[in-house]
Amino acid sequence: MNAVITGLGVLAPTGSGVKQFWEATLEGASGIGPVTRFDASGYPSTLAGEVAGFSAKGILPSRLLPQTDHSTRMSLVGAEWALADAGVDPEAHDGFDLAVITASSAGGYEFGQRELQNMWSKGGKYVSAYQSFAWFYAVNTGQISIRHGMRGPGAVVVSEQAGGLDAIGKARRAVRSGTAVALTGGIDSALCPWGWAAMLTSGRLSRSSEPASAYLPFDQSAAGYVPGEGGAVLVLEPADSSRDRQPPYAEIAGYASTFDPKPGSGRPPGLRRAIELALTDAGISAAEVDVVFADAAGDPKLDREEAEAISAVFGERGVPVTAPKSGVGRLAAGGAALDVACAALAIRHGVLPPTPNVSDPVPEHGIDLVTGAARETPVRAAVVLARGIGGHNAALVLRGA
Repeated sequence: MNAVITGLGVLAPTGSGVKQFWEATLEGASGIGPVTRFDASGYPSTLAGEVAGFSAKGILPSRLLPQTDHSTRMSLVGAEWALADAGVDPEAHDGFDLAVITASSAGGYEFGQRELQNMWSKGGKYVSAYQSFAWFYAVNTGQISIRHGMRGPGAVVVSEQAGGLDAIGKARRAVRSGTAVALTGGIDSALCPWGWAAMLTSGRLSRSSEPASAYLPFDQSAAGYVPGEGGAVLVLEPADSSRDRQPPYAEIAGYASTFDPKPGSGRPPGLRRAIELALTDAGISAAEVDVVFADAAGDPKLDREEAEAISAVFGERGVPVTAPKSGVGRLAAGGAALDVACAALAIRHGVLPPTPNVSDPVPEHGIDLVTGAARETPVRAAVVLARGIGGHNAALVLRGA
């Protein structure tokens, strides 16, 4: 039996909560702007997608606030919202039947930077005892598990942008193996000087100071991406478990992951193979897919590679392609999870969201990029793609439940 998505907890630069985020996404709104979480004026890149106005006060117990990083607080809140959306009460289950499998790229980066600053400027005795775990990339899985008594399968996946899909694929496996409920996905944030410096080393960040033209995947003017924060936490359950509550958003029908070959080997990137394997796993053909949510690196070379993989599988302009993330930025481990939430909403509402800000797609890419306005059309199945720095590729197939 496949797993279905029964709950969503979304925090994004364009809106927090499913309703606000979805409305902004259909409008093609952008949440990209100048960095406010720290002074970025001295860096070559100064724009980010920030979750504006987020506060965990009043949602999380006050005792949790001093021991958690900003990204962990968002993850805990996202988990609360996802469980509420699904109508799942963890206390009604045996804790060993509940799983938490999330993705992370950096853990509590901002928390770690602050404590290192304390050590350098004041001495070791001024470093918080919570630093022992608050920086750790597995901390979101751990804190969610503890808070909700979820003692079943627990894991964290670290594969950068591909992590969100890899975590969902692993959670799907847990549900198919008998786990009653799995919290999965990812919410990430490394918007602090330490994290910023690390991201700059990739050489892929946009250096534009204009929010509307800084991140233009598949566009003639593509010149890098804008980082962001946020993502989505999803509730997965067996297909027959939520019939007495509400219809599921979508079914996780197929999943696959691959690695790129060694540089210089002459072999093509592994994204096409990931798409083909995911379709095979789902038992559907390319012709049955109604939309592809692209990874959308914003780098001319990487965009071309992705377009070639999509065209090779679906045919030139054979399927609509969209990249709503151009309105929020690339969210590291949270990006693909947010795309899955977006794809599930597209299936539920029968509408394809546009790719914000992109107005001049590269004709040679040969893809049918959704730009300008949203397209209303029945969506039977959607494919979500993600590529992580280091050669990670992942593809996930969602189908109407």
